[in-house]
Amino acid sequence: MEKLDRITIDIARMNGEPCIRDLRLTVRRVLQALAAYPDRAELKREYPELEDEDIRQALAFAAALVDDNVLPLRQAYDRLLRAQGKARFSRSWQELKDEG
Repeated sequence: MEKLDRITIDIARMNGEPCIRDLRLTVRRVLQALAAYPDRAELKREYPELEDEDIRQALAFAAALVDDNVLPLRQAYDRLLRAQGKARFSRSWQELKDEG
């Protein structure tokens, strides 16, 4: 998997949704904006904080999620963290699940 250093996941930000560079801009929103604004110039006027590399990595992240491999959620999350060069999340998935 390629390095996706601009995609960040923080449980305390945007309910843990993958975001662009710790901004309050989710990967999902970037993908929706790409569909709504096929012209990149118009997209960048609407979202001036977006850089070309942010868009590229959002697309790469989405493509990785629809990969043919089926992984248990924990493995997929650990794989994303390794790709970002981060340590594994400090609490176990069972602890998060129990918090509900």
